[in-house]
Amino acid sequence: MSGKQQNHHRTTSSRPRSKTLYLIVPLVAFSLLVILYTFSSSSQPSVSYVNSSDRSETSFVTSLEHFLIHKAPKLTSPVRDDTVRGERVDDDARKLDEMVFERENRLLSEDPGSPLGFPIKVYVYEMPKKFTFDLLWLFHNTYKETSNATSNGSPVHRLIEQHSIDYWLWADLISPESERRLKSVVRVHKQQDADFFYVPFFTTLSFFLLEKQQCKALYREALKWVTDQPAWKRSEGRDHIFPIHHPWSFKSVRKFVKKAIWLLPDMDSTGNWYKPGQVSLEKDLILPYVPNVDICDAKCLSESAPRRTTLLFFRGRLKRNAGGKIRAKLGAELSGIKDVIISEGTAGEGGKLAAQGGMRRSLFCLCPAGDTPSSARLFDAIVSGCIPVIVSDELEFPFEGILNYKKAAVLVSSSDAIQPGWLVNHLRSLKPFQIKELQNNLAQYSRHFLYSSPAQPLGPEDLTWRMMAGKLVNIKLHTRRSQRVVEGSRSICRCDCWRPNSTASNSFSPLLA
Repeated sequence: MSGKQQNHHRTTSSRPRSKTLYLIVPLVAFSLLVILYTFSSSSQPSVSYVNSSDRSETSFVTSLEHFLIHKAPKLTSPVRDDTVRGERVDDDARKLDEMVFERENRLLSEDPGSPLGFPIKVYVYEMPKKFTFDLLWLFHNTYKETSNATSNGSPVHRLIEQHSIDYWLWADLISPESERRLKSVVRVHKQQDADFFYVPFFTTLSFFLLEKQQCKALYREALKWVTDQPAWKRSEGRDHIFPIHHPWSFKSVRKFVKKAIWLLPDMDSTGNWYKPGQVSLEKDLILPYVPNVDICDAKCLSESAPRRTTLLFFRGRLKRNAGGKIRAKLGAELSGIKDVIISEGTAGEGGKLAAQGGMRRSLFCLCPAGDTPSSARLFDAIVSGCIPVIVSDELEFPFEGILNYKKAAVLVSSSDAIQPGWLVNHLRSLKPFQIKELQNNLAQYSRHFLYSSPAQPLGPEDLTWRMMAGKLVNIKLHTRRSQRVVEGSRSICRCDCWRPNSTASNSFSPLLA
């Protein structure tokens, strides 16, 4: 179009076009808003659904209620497993051994370059409901009315929660594969396909919720039920996993399952909880307690950083037995020192809030031994962003083959900690960059101690199976060796000269060096 024509067009139509534009632009804008709002509204349920499915639940009570009411009724195995439910045929163990040999030989021949044992293949026994669902329902129906406490004042339902590792592992294993997120473990339904056998008996629940004689009778029933299985006969239980996370649970029958893998809170070496030879790092696995406090997430850590004005914090029982006697000595040494809070307290709801608030206002949290070398306080401190100061010479850590606790905690020997002024001076001597490094590592480590449903990659359930994978070859070795060595000819190879885990001074240290 020529310039003259353009000028003529502009002159003759400028006024009507302006009016048209004034009318059209608002209409177009309004239409776009309506379209966007409609699209947003229509897509909202879909977005909400995805987010809710991605969200994990870390509360034991909330997760258990959802599991029992919504998930348990729908749980059906895609194939019926081969758990023995009636009379056992005498040669079942021999037949199973033949099938295991065929499977392992085939795998080794087909893919000799692949690492054996990953992902871990776990067979979950389908035990009678009195060992599993009935105990979960008993807790669910009574925990709100549970007012009784143990001899040290801890509410029973709180103890059950912090030792509920058996629930979290089992709930993940039996979930439909489409809902599971862990790649380190798969459930199998034929015994010959299994690396490990998981025994889903709630030993802690039964100990605390049943009468003493009723509990012992149930323990004996569970023992007979498991030891009648062909897989148990084949390995004498070496590849069977028992969740025995409370030191008192399953105590009356432990001697009959001492070759099995125990999931434990620690390796108490005093003999008060475990008999000599019952537990070892080679055979068993240390699992963390379930934290008693809410996690301090990234937003919480950022907001609490300027409020962490307390140097060292402890709230709990100061009078303990065995290695826990160190608490009273530490309390006497640290009381009255500026920027240090040492207070008596219990694990009730009020105690939880007080401990949670104190930890979020502190740089360091004192984590001494209790009646056993371990304490739930360590994991409360970790998820609260409070650097643990660990004073427990006999403590064994969960997942230490994967995690380096020296990078996220301060480890102190008992002999140093009770020296006048030593501990506080040591903490105050740490440089700001050292404290920041510990805090950053702690923030990364907290995910490893949060049990959840569904179980998350690199959560404690995941690390359990990653650690278990490291035991597999040794278990196969001892299982096969036990099948060929003439009984009584020689003892199983082991080393009894290992030194206990202790940071305390040793009079023989110069000689050993």
